[in-house]
Amino acid sequence: MRTLLVTGPGGAGRTTIAAATALRAAADGLRTRLITGAPAGAVDDLPGVDVTRLAPADGFRDDLLALQDRAGSALDLLGAARLDADELTPLPGSDELALLRALRDSPEGPHDLVVVDLPPAPHAVAVLALPEQLRRYLRRLLPAERQAARALRPVLGRLAGVPMPAEWLYESAARWDAELAATQAVIDADTTLVRLVAEPTPAAAETLRTTGTGLALHGLRTEALIANRMYPDGSTDPWLADAAARQRKVVAQWQDTYEIRHIGRDPRGTDLAALDVPLPGAPAPRTPWPVEDHLADDGVLVWRIPLPGAVREELTLIRRGDEIVIGAGTFRRIVPLPSAPRRCTVAGAGLADGELRVRFAPDPDLWPQTR
Repeated sequence: MRTLLVTGPGGAGRTTIAAATALRAAADGLRTRLITGAPAGAVDDLPGVDVTRLAPADGFRDDLLALQDRAGSALDLLGAARLDADELTPLPGSDELALLRALRDSPEGPHDLVVVDLPPAPHAVAVLALPEQLRRYLRRLLPAERQAARALRPVLGRLAGVPMPAEWLYESAARWDAELAATQAVIDADTTLVRLVAEPTPAAAETLRTTGTGLALHGLRTEALIANRMYPDGSTDPWLADAAARQRKVVAQWQDTYEIRHIGRDPRGTDLAALDVPLPGAPAPRTPWPVEDHLADDGVLVWRIPLPGAVREELTLIRRGDEIVIGAGTFRRIVPLPSAPRRCTVAGAGLADGELRVRFAPDPDLWPQTR
């Protein structure tokens, strides 16, 4: 199964392109599923496409009621009044959690292709980064190895004078970690690609630059860039000719762009076939982050991290033990160091040709010494 994640600047028509892509794939004989948060009517009448609409309210209600049941004894001890299902409304973030749950469940079913209508960029990158971040928080706050001492918790609680975490909390953490791991496995798969959609404007160009950097920071691959709602060239209408010329100026700065012409109306249903979107590209492995040995010439190891579109002034780099914190504009990722750089100190870093190059000098106290 392949997964195609579709995003782009707000108002660029990403939902339309996602639906058109699913329709084109189904017409080509692929068993296709479309995951979208679009309201009913926006993506109706798509022959051969299994449409899954996100329902954040339902998922939020079920999760909170289940958590309330598991914590029932503690709530009763505190004299808390239970919440009823009909009084629960979704909180901020429930849309993102519903999307992650749909991604987790996307391998289920006989589908060749799953097209996912993501939120606008660059917010979509932050959503895709959530599983990795949340799993790290869980490991820090509720380490799995502490569960081995569950038989000692009553004794430890009496010695410390405070109640120890209940068994259900560790069980919940383990279940959350497993669900997040399943979601992350879909996002990280070689068969998962990102399709970017943008209407050619200077503002969209800047959004695509930052989005491309964020995607690369999290190891996500871009399959295609769709320049949407392109005006025809050669128009005798002065306004239309000027608008088309401005679009061409922006598109000239983009690489490997697929152009979708403006059909003069908002396409719905089978009209989406008129957009003539391309079929999803072939799966591609993640771009490696290699560590090069320059010890003989320069006395350092160089870790090469591709960050296309990154700006030097927007980059930050912090070493934290065996991890490194990489910041690129509004995006931030904490990644473990490869084995060799862990025995080194950071000797510097530089940005060249869309690539961050971090230099590591061997630590004499940790590096193997030759006799």
